[in-house]
Amino acid sequence: MSANRLACPPPAVLSVSELNRMVRSLLEQSIPLVWVSGEISNLTQAGSGHLYFTLKDADAQVRCTLWRNKAQLLGFRPENGQRVEARVLATLYEARGDYQLNVETLRRNGQGQLFERFLELKARLEREGLFRSETRRPLPAFPRHIAIVTSLQAAAWRDVLSTLARRAPQIRLTLFPVPVQGEGAAHQIAAALDAAGRSENDLIILCRGGGSLEDLWAFNEEVVARAIRACGLPVISGVGHETDFTIADFAADLRAPTPTAAAEMACPERTVLLERLAALARRLERSQAHRLAQWAQGLDSLAARLPSPERQLRTRRERLETLCARLGHGLYQQQEQRRRQLEKLAGRLGARQPALSGSRERLQVLGLRLRHAWNRQLEQQDARLARAAQGLRQLDPHAVLSRGYALVRGPDGQLIQDARELQRGDSLQLILARGEAQVQVTQVAPPREAQ
Repeated sequence: MSANRLACPPPAVLSVSELNRMVRSLLEQSIPLVWVSGEISNLTQAGSGHLYFTLKDADAQVRCTLWRNKAQLLGFRPENGQRVEARVLATLYEARGDYQLNVETLRRNGQGQLFERFLELKARLEREGLFRSETRRPLPAFPRHIAIVTSLQAAAWRDVLSTLARRAPQIRLTLFPVPVQGEGAAHQIAAALDAAGRSENDLIILCRGGGSLEDLWAFNEEVVARAIRACGLPVISGVGHETDFTIADFAADLRAPTPTAAAEMACPERTVLLERLAALARRLERSQAHRLAQWAQGLDSLAARLPSPERQLRTRRERLETLCARLGHGLYQQQEQRRRQLEKLAGRLGARQPALSGSRERLQVLGLRLRHAWNRQLEQQDARLARAAQGLRQLDPHAVLSRGYALVRGPDGQLIQDARELQRGDSLQLILARGEAQVQVTQVAPPREAQ
């Protein structure tokens, strides 16, 4: 179809811009996105962030443009002399009529095979269910001991160390040093993960700095992925930069974009926890104060409904005095009535002038019997009066005070009945049988049944 379009003469004379536009359209439609291998030269970076360079081999060269938004996604910095593979779209810059390549992405020469191996391993482990989210272990909210698996010479170790020292200096750190690239690094990393998982740690940070796909390849090995899933502790992966992804990132329980971010995700910041704790303490204090105020209000309401013990004692005392007065008056009236009856009987007896010969002895006997009966009656009444007086004395609060007891008034003037109402330092008033005294509480002991 394109050949037919070229063979057909144009219907009219074209301008240069129209011709260039037709050529650009033909190029972009005829040649799809392809990978092109070559060497970078004449590399320049514009103020806008776009990259312009020439891609060449031994026999030819072509100008290339890499726009800023795509250059920011590269995992390395392009330099002159680098052998790269570029995914490009052939086009024409209409303003100058220059043929050029618009670069979608760059990778170092030879990374294509590694990337294919990466995708193949990722797909196979994913089919096995190694990356399932439900198998991921939760991180401890407040770790006390963290294991770091990285190289002692790596900048990632210093970044993690400084971040944790700033955020959570109370956390203990244990380094499991391993090489993070090169021959045999993957097996040493797997062994370190196994040792860290059997140690007395709470979680593991696996980290290293950024690099090329070859530099990070140890973290793309199957043995590392399986060691992460078999580890006895949750693992945070902080490998490379934010744009770098490794098999270890998919196998880990949590993926961090950088080693520093891994340290931040591993634990909460100490100052934030202290501020949160202080806020909770303030809330608790306000809640307790509100509750104590409610209890005090309820206590005041109950105290207002409860009769005063002093008023009850005063009422009982008044009733006791009334009963004593009524009893004394009743005994006196009974005695007077019996005396009057005796006088009346004596008068009647004298009026009849009985025969003194036989009546005198009978009168003496009757008088003796009367005196005995009267004495028994008086003794019985005296005993009843004594018992009543004894009962009244036992109910008399002053009698209780005379036996060594005392009434205790609190700081508010109310009588105290329960030691749990007192606190150390309270000033109390003691009411004794004779006089009063002011005392201060130095110790409060709960009642035995409350212990």
